[in-house]
Amino acid sequence: MSPQDLLDILKIASSLKINTRHCWMSEDRKESVADHSWRLALFAMILKDEEDFRDIDMDKVIRMCLIHDMGEAFTGDIPTFLKLQSDVEKEDEILMKWVESLPVNISQSWKELLIEMNEQITIEAKIYKALDKLEALISHNESDISTWLELEYDLQLTYGQENMKCMPYFMNLRKAVDAWTTEKISESKEKAG
Repeated sequence: MSPQDLLDILKIASSLKINTRHCWMSEDRKESVADHSWRLALFAMILKDEEDFRDIDMDKVIRMCLIHDMGEAFTGDIPTFLKLQSDVEKEDEILMKWVESLPVNISQSWKELLIEMNEQITIEAKIYKALDKLEALISHNESDISTWLELEYDLQLTYGQENMKCMPYFMNLRKAVDAWTTEKISESKEKAG
């Protein structure tokens, strides 16, 4: 890959630092797509040495985490409760077209990962998806509850439940996140009440 090819890829990726997500950071700023992707990859890296994950290709999971929202460099982020199947298809189409324009070694590797992630058959793809949902829930819990929409009180307790079933570890972690969510909602009601 030429230096210019690398710079072109990084230039596209840099928009993820600017494209924001629905969630607010604890420091009164919206979370960027890059914030989410970075912590998602860190999440996978931390779990790599946990007993339950030792026989899984967690390096592949980390790669999935790093590229999973690259389509949002072109489309921006659409919150899960507003995103339609047509939005998903458009984002996938734009991303795949861009990936096919990359140098062949990068293009082939990324296409394989993206297909695997979309198919959701392998344990690595399922783990990436569970982590993606969990990271969003954790970020949302870290934000001030005054930034939550009414529908998010329920969504926070139901979002991604199915994705947790791929690993007992995630089921336990989800219980802790749900307990945090419930406590946060309860404290908010006490203050208001």
